[in-house]
Amino acid sequence: MNYSEFFAMRMELLILAVFLIVFLFDTFASASARKATTPLAIISFGIATIAGFFCCGETVTAFAGMYETSPVISAVKCILNVGAFIVLLQAVNWIDSEDASIRRGEFFELLFVTLFGMYLMISARHFLLFIIGLESASLPLAAMVAFNKNKYESHEAAVKYIFTAVFSSAIFMMGLSFVYALSGGSLYFADIADSIRFNTNSVLLITAVAFVIAGFGFKLSLVPFHLWTADVYQGAPTSVTSYLSVISKGSAAFAFLVVLCQVFGAVYSDVWEWMMYALIILTITIGNLFAIRQRNMKRFMAFSSVSQAGYIMLGIIAANVLGMTSMIFYILESVFSNLAVFGVIQAIENKTGLVSMDDYKGLHKSNPWLSFAMTLAVFSLAGIPPFAGFFSKILIFTAATESGDVALYVLVLVSLINTIISLFYYLLVVKAMWISPDAPVVPSFRSSCLERVALWICTFGIILLGLVSCIYGYIYCVSSQAAADGFFMNLL
Repeated sequence: MNYSEFFAMRMELLILAVFLIVFLFDTFASASARKATTPLAIISFGIATIAGFFCCGETVTAFAGMYETSPVISAVKCILNVGAFIVLLQAVNWIDSEDASIRRGEFFELLFVTLFGMYLMISARHFLLFIIGLESASLPLAAMVAFNKNKYESHEAAVKYIFTAVFSSAIFMMGLSFVYALSGGSLYFADIADSIRFNTNSVLLITAVAFVIAGFGFKLSLVPFHLWTADVYQGAPTSVTSYLSVISKGSAAFAFLVVLCQVFGAVYSDVWEWMMYALIILTITIGNLFAIRQRNMKRFMAFSSVSQAGYIMLGIIAANVLGMTSMIFYILESVFSNLAVFGVIQAIENKTGLVSMDDYKGLHKSNPWLSFAMTLAVFSLAGIPPFAGFFSKILIFTAATESGDVALYVLVLVSLINTIISLFYYLLVVKAMWISPDAPVVPSFRSSCLERVALWICTFGIILLGLVSCIYGYIYCVSSQAAADGFFMNLL
């Protein structure tokens, strides 16, 4: 092995450096000096995030083809970094509180380890490396979900999450064992793709693809693999919930696209296309219908994120350059929109402990800025122009119908009908804040400085993505380059 190949993993090395800095400081610093752990983690990760934008080089493979980096992969990692940085800003007030401060170092370390695992998932071109990344991203998240160890709900959420993660990984690896047998004993994506070209009607292959999709379905909260989502979102600390809803889901979505296109592209039309039709319709519809019934804001956002996962899958089912571009843009828009909503939820929860939608009645009278930020975010999630969410939905619908297949037009029609349903339940939040005649339940307060900074970043991102086309243009450019490098060459 040539050790210079490690330089291809520049973004992974950056996150490992941040992890080591925080870990060593938290381990060896005195008790009084550990108060600086939070600013140290945020500043060092902020520098790594900025440096990541300069790591978008050419397509490079390393370690005998097990690892690959390219401009589109680097772009996705940068999006994850931006989202994680916003989560850290929102978490400061909570992590420095009396209950959580003793474990602040562990929170940052676990978050950086999960991010490192997500990087490996995205760059893996061999299932051994992919599984290492998957488990590195999943298992520390269970500890993060259980971070509020004195609360029963946090314990319950952690148990449900760890059992779900274990079973989903077992199902996923069972599918891989079938794929391993069909490929003649290889775990390289390219070797498997070449082997299954001649077994497209194999029952074992169809079963393997179903198991792999089911394993990813748990990670992405696709229906019917979503039952853990609401309880985990409600029981976990709000910062962890926001991390789960966007960062974890965004990395899993791109990894899903890579596996389906580069490994199972040969059975696209025969096998996984119709599987995805059913999953997308069920996910969007059930996510929307269950969101209407929720009064707890975290459970409300849980089912909203289930529905959003269905829309993201439209980019995968398109299986083309426009589909990849629209999916990445949708993930970027979700980073700002979802984190803006969770930022408001967390600010109110930190001050008052209130998380019910009924507690938001009359919020504009006591906290107009928080009401404005929340309204902007839910308008974007609902797809109201001219905000980012409107364009992300238009683009992903366009990508899904580009092939001209009648079935895809029906799929998009069902998605459009569900968009109207989602508009109804998102406006329930707006109604509570602005139209309800009740006296405000949440008293007037001033959120912390970093919480306001995070909300400003999210608000700016929502408006910017809706008005500036060069960001989408850049994503399209790197996606086109990935296609030219053979990303979709296994599709038949």
